[in-house]
Amino acid sequence: MFVRIVKMSFHEDKIPAFMENFDGVKNKIRNAPGNRFLELYQDKDNKNIFFTYSYWETEADLENYRQSELFNTVWTFTKTLFNAKPEAWSVDKLVSLN
Repeated sequence: MFVRIVKMSFHEDKIPAFMENFDGVKNKIRNAPGNRFLELYQDKDNKNIFFTYSYWETEADLENYRQSELFNTVWTFTKTLFNAKPEAWSVDKLVSLN
């Protein structure tokens, strides 16, 4: 399992549209094959910056999601709202304390 972190920055007036769309698709994304966890964060200081944080079973699961119609629909809409190029990282969790 690995963690996928995506940083997105939006035009301020586009944030409500992003939030509405995310609310409509979040359960579909979370229930994509291989997805085990999904969270959305908003930066405390710069409210235009958001992060998604998700756990994926395998890189193939993430790639299958990225090739799906769901991803295509979500990303086609979302990228029209950006005010900067998104960034993404796939990382391995090394330590977790509860």
